[in-house]
Amino acid sequence: MKTSTFEVGELISTLSAAGVHRQIAMLSGVHHVDVNYVAGSATVHFDEAKTSLQEIRQRIIDCGYHCRGELVPAHVCEPTDHKMTADAHKGHMAHGGSKGHAPKEMEPGSDPHAGHSVKSAQPMSDMTHDMGHAPGMSMQDMANDMRNRFFIALLFAIPVFLYSPMGKMFGDFATPFDLNRKVFLFIVATGAIAYPGWPFFIAAWRAARNRVVNMATLILLSVGTGYVFSVGATFLYEGEVFYEAAAVLLVFILLGHWLEMRARAGASDAIRALMDLAPPMTTVLRAGLETEVATSEVLTGETVIIKPGDKLPVDGEIIEGNSEVDESMLTGESMPVKKVVGDAVIGATINKSGSFRYKATKVGADTALAQIVKLVQEAQNSKAPGQLLADQASQWLVLAAIAIGLLTFGVWFWVLDQPLLFALTLTITVFVIACPDALGLATPMAIMVGTGLGAMNGILFKNAAALENATKLTVIVFDKTGTLTLGQPDVVEMVTAQDVTEAQLLATAAGVEKFSEHPLALAVLKRLGTSQAEVATGFTNIDGQGARAMIDGEKVLLGNLKLMESEDIPLQALVTEAFRLQGGGRTVVYVARGGKLIGLIAIADAVRPTSMATIAKLQERGVKVAMISGDNQATADRIGKELGIDIVLADVLPGQKASKLKELQEQGHKVGMVGDGINDAPALTQADVGFAIGAGTDVAMESAQVILMKSDPYDVVGAIELSRATLHKMHQNLWWAVGYNLIAFPLAAGVFYPFTLSPEIAALSMSGSSAVVAINALLLKRTKLAGIKRVRPQIIPTAGAQPSLGVSL
Repeated sequence: MKTSTFEVGELISTLSAAGVHRQIAMLSGVHHVDVNYVAGSATVHFDEAKTSLQEIRQRIIDCGYHCRGELVPAHVCEPTDHKMTADAHKGHMAHGGSKGHAPKEMEPGSDPHAGHSVKSAQPMSDMTHDMGHAPGMSMQDMANDMRNRFFIALLFAIPVFLYSPMGKMFGDFATPFDLNRKVFLFIVATGAIAYPGWPFFIAAWRAARNRVVNMATLILLSVGTGYVFSVGATFLYEGEVFYEAAAVLLVFILLGHWLEMRARAGASDAIRALMDLAPPMTTVLRAGLETEVATSEVLTGETVIIKPGDKLPVDGEIIEGNSEVDESMLTGESMPVKKVVGDAVIGATINKSGSFRYKATKVGADTALAQIVKLVQEAQNSKAPGQLLADQASQWLVLAAIAIGLLTFGVWFWVLDQPLLFALTLTITVFVIACPDALGLATPMAIMVGTGLGAMNGILFKNAAALENATKLTVIVFDKTGTLTLGQPDVVEMVTAQDVTEAQLLATAAGVEKFSEHPLALAVLKRLGTSQAEVATGFTNIDGQGARAMIDGEKVLLGNLKLMESEDIPLQALVTEAFRLQGGGRTVVYVARGGKLIGLIAIADAVRPTSMATIAKLQERGVKVAMISGDNQATADRIGKELGIDIVLADVLPGQKASKLKELQEQGHKVGMVGDGINDAPALTQADVGFAIGAGTDVAMESAQVILMKSDPYDVVGAIELSRATLHKMHQNLWWAVGYNLIAFPLAAGVFYPFTLSPEIAALSMSGSSAVVAINALLLKRTKLAGIKRVRPQIIPTAGAQPSLGVSL
């Protein structure tokens, strides 16, 4: 089973996505389809043995939409349009790329086409000649195009209004060249409608071809009815014209769609920033020469040369040199990470200081960046449970608008015997005031913004259901080791004998432990820091007990109780303290010097700095916190008490974790599990929502629904806060969309006559409704949430390459 995300360009209505969905789903071998109107993309799960990328792409084109192929990061593939490819090649040569070199043979088993977009099967002009927008437009380009059409329509609509009966209040103007007023209005109104409204007319045609009705259908009916009726009254029969209604109506529609598309472009900020993180060019070693090539041309096994300030193009392993690398744009880790020979490096990260060379191990679609982008795309294109109902309601709303519009005309014209123009005006008002797009946008806009904001903070939701389910959790279960704790021993307490200071105890212990590589010894040395250790000689390791050495002619012993007893060291002075420390779950290191016990060093798994704040914040939000551990009850209770944990589950073997979660679920709890994603895989799968913590760039794990790229438990708070805020926006949008349509239909149909709405006001209301939903979702970016940084895409300059768009975390 393969999953790919395709471009679906020029989607202009939420219900347009339904037609594309239906047509792709009819292909043999397609198991599941999610079409995202906001992102302009479709995620398809299909069997490669039964259908292909090319067939899916062609089906999207057959629906009347633009599709260059898969949506992948900039470093994965070359442009698919032949002219674009030629231009890119010229640009590559201009950057000093190797001319005419033979490609290096790839390693066995590698795929020469991995991650590349589907190639265009026909000239771009042939497949886009009938499109409302130019082919291959980005969402921002479409917003700009809609803006231009709005101003053109406004320019023509002003004279239409001034020469209409409504414009007479501003003066009685003579028509140019003494043209008949109706003919002049026809000419100017045609200019206001034909070009500016073309995308909607094309969208309505596509909808009809795909056997759906959508927002464009209603726009065509409303604008078209007013325009066609007026044309008839101009050339075929006597009657009033209302070109101004059709023209001004379209102006307001274009204004609303311009604002909506700007909001849609804003919702895609995160995914666009991620897709453009990798540098466009890089330097590799080919035939012994340093050669600049496009990042998409780097092959597995090639040597990549990195200098200070460079962005890394692909994933790999350092083979020469060392440096510090800033990985914050992908993993969220704020501090640069030291890298030496043998260490793995990640594409799209930034080299800070030294120079090094590394072997490319993952290129194209296999890189960590490509995998992260794919995960975010799939999450944004997935549908929350409530969205399915909203999509169906949107479809029925269009049909209801058409039916109510026709009924309105029949009642007012034939039953109530009102003038034709009045009945027709109300009918057009009903057609145009319905806003299925507000319903269709309510959920996907919020999901786009929420998952994008999460990705920019190192929190990856695998799908919309995970985001929604995270809001329902009543208990969060943390695995202790490596999650709430650092998974490393640390000195937590020291007890000294009379006339001995902690500094003396630590200096004596460190003098012996500096010869040892035992984890407990490393904890003592870490606590010593930059202080001076005493000089020890004659170090001897005693298996299972500890170590001995000589300091200033005195024998020093470090170890457990068994060592002290074998050396006849009197313990009476500190025995009570030793029992207390052991009862608290700490490992006790006895330190003796000159035949006397001089102190105790208590060592335990260090608690992460953010663990306490994480637990306090979750409890503040009404979520209980549990800790699961294989430690004995005393050790687990100590950490549980220290952190204020509600439920402590101790003496739990790895294979028993899933059953413990099931017990909590049987008690009626919605359970989230936080673990490492590998050892805790069964428990993460059992949980209602599994959080894989410390995943780094390993985002492909199947067991978790939420990937936390950092090893910070506070990101769980961020995930919960973000999911709740996103769901809140979804509910706000849905209530607004439903409430608007419930009020709009009676007003438009004249139920409250003599109070009625003009088509122009209805158009403004309809467009405004969609824009309100889109802008409200974007406000999520400005909401203050615990554990979430409000970040914006920014330009990150890279040495030796053009600046590329990146995200600062």
